[in-house]
Amino acid sequence: MKHILTAVAQAHLATVLLAAIGFGTYGCADTASVNPVVELASLTITPGTLQPTFTSSTTQYSVDLTSDIASVTLSAQPATAGDSVTINGVTTTSRVIILGAAGSTTSVNIVVSESGSNSRTYTVLITRAGPNGNNSLQSLNVSPGTLTPPFDPNTLPYTVDVANNVGSVEVTPTLQDTNATMTVNGQNATSGAPVTVDLTPPGTRTTIEIIVTAQDGNQKPYLVTVSRGISSNANLQDLTITPGTLNPAFNAGTAGYSVNVASTVASVVVTPTLQDTAATMTVNGTPTTSGQARSITLLGPGLNTFINVRVTAENGSQNNYVVVVTRAALGDNNLSALTVKLNASSPNLISFSPNTTNYTVNVATTVDSLDVSATKAFPNAVMTGDVTAGAGNPTGNATIFLNGPGTSTDITISVTAPNGGTPKTYTVTVNRPLSGNNNLSALTVALSASDPNLINNFDPSTLSYTVDVASDIFSVTVIATLQDTNATMEVNGQGTSSGQAREITPLQPPGSPTAITIRVTPPNGIFKDYIVTVNRAPLAGNNNLSALTVALSASDPNLINNFDPSTLSYTVNVDSGIFSVTVIATLQDTNATMEVNGQGTSSGQAREITPLQPPGSPTAITIRVTPPNGIFKDYIVTVNRAPASPVP
Repeated sequence: MKHILTAVAQAHLATVLLAAIGFGTYGCADTASVNPVVELASLTITPGTLQPTFTSSTTQYSVDLTSDIASVTLSAQPATAGDSVTINGVTTTSRVIILGAAGSTTSVNIVVSESGSNSRTYTVLITRAGPNGNNSLQSLNVSPGTLTPPFDPNTLPYTVDVANNVGSVEVTPTLQDTNATMTVNGQNATSGAPVTVDLTPPGTRTTIEIIVTAQDGNQKPYLVTVSRGISSNANLQDLTITPGTLNPAFNAGTAGYSVNVASTVASVVVTPTLQDTAATMTVNGTPTTSGQARSITLLGPGLNTFINVRVTAENGSQNNYVVVVTRAALGDNNLSALTVKLNASSPNLISFSPNTTNYTVNVATTVDSLDVSATKAFPNAVMTGDVTAGAGNPTGNATIFLNGPGTSTDITISVTAPNGGTPKTYTVTVNRPLSGNNNLSALTVALSASDPNLINNFDPSTLSYTVDVASDIFSVTVIATLQDTNATMEVNGQGTSSGQAREITPLQPPGSPTAITIRVTPPNGIFKDYIVTVNRAPLAGNNNLSALTVALSASDPNLINNFDPSTLSYTVNVDSGIFSVTVIATLQDTNATMEVNGQGTSSGQAREITPLQPPGSPTAITIRVTPPNGIFKDYIVTVNRAPASPVP
């Protein structure tokens, strides 16, 4: 549709209008519409918001965008179909506009026109914000370690102290402005991502520089100085000797050891290993590296040789380990090893030394045998006694059966040197005590021997239990089972066998607790008491009604609306011609008793109240409910009988 009026059309406008009026009267269908307005129906920008809001008549707009938006899409639709639209000279209704640099304004012209000469231009000024100047961190973390002072975006220098064994740290910087960039020690870093920084050796400082560059190019340097401590570790990680076995077994915290070797051994090899390779050490004064084997020449048979391992930490602290190597005499009647064990995989019960001949071992009362192994220092010696080994056989083994509980057993081993002489006797005295097991393995408290256990989750180490029973329960049955059948047991002072059912009767009156004591006495006499408190419920105290009906008769409607057991007073109005009402009260607890106006009444029984007081006077009905505990409650119903009608 064209919107341009020609000169000819203007000249004949009056004639056309008059003709149109005339033709319209007679129904001519050839009419024309005239719309001289050229405009847009809609104009949108994505992303962004037009200011002011678009209207067809407003031709000037502005849009403000953040600096990170580099392009937008403009869409324009003409108000009249067929009109053309150009966006910055390109005929289109939607176009992507590439914006200028951050901080610049881009002008976009949208022209809507008809095929003739009429047109309208809309202008949109798009301003892209300038570069952001935020060059601060949101947070800064170092792990392991703690920043000093605590992190603040405006504080630039920090220190962190770490232990000497920390070889690297993780630095995690997070930007306030995600459009900023940063480096950690010159390497590009991602906001919130940890960066591993290797530290310089113990006792030195490592500087970590985080440089944040804002969009506008301004930089801010954060500096973290990590101080790595020096080591105070003067411990050995391991210490071995060949031939021979350290006694006790090596432990970094144990300084003294002994080793027994045969008389034929002239030297041993000692191999110490450091926990901290930064430490130094000497073996008998000779500098030695970690893990280096050092040969030590022993003194003659029958003599002791001392081996001193001195470890010096980085900070100068020292630790001395001393190994005494005993070289057997030529006529050796020593044991080099002696173990007394509960079984092959259990630890040795004695701390053996060849020069110590008497040992004492205490075992549990349940232990009835021990495994004993003895090794001669000189294989050609002869071993006799409870453990035997002939000449040439270095080790003897035996299972020793112990005497009964409450007694001791002596284990003797005699060693005679190859050259004869007086044998050396080693004695191990094993003490087996009387049983001290004063535990129950099970405890049942029930209403009878066949009823369920009222004790939940019995535990032999829990000594106190509570059981609740109803007020009408007069007795309970207790069944206690011993862990050690050699122990004895009493229930409330009465001797009882393990697993025997014992009736406790009578219980204390309702509302009172009954204490039941189960005493377990083991062979060693140290007893244990289990206490069960049986709480017998008090007599019922429910003095409530569950329902209350007041009616003209048992079959008539209830005159009480919304009965509530906790509401004790009610009012009922009846006509002057009513002489009686029927009361039906129902108990909540059928064990309670009830009276209606002093007359005993069963729960749910209909009770007629007659006669009522004269017309115009109230009649009080009292329903008294008395529970088993005797604490009664009175419900009062007032029946108001209407006054008599006056005689006409």
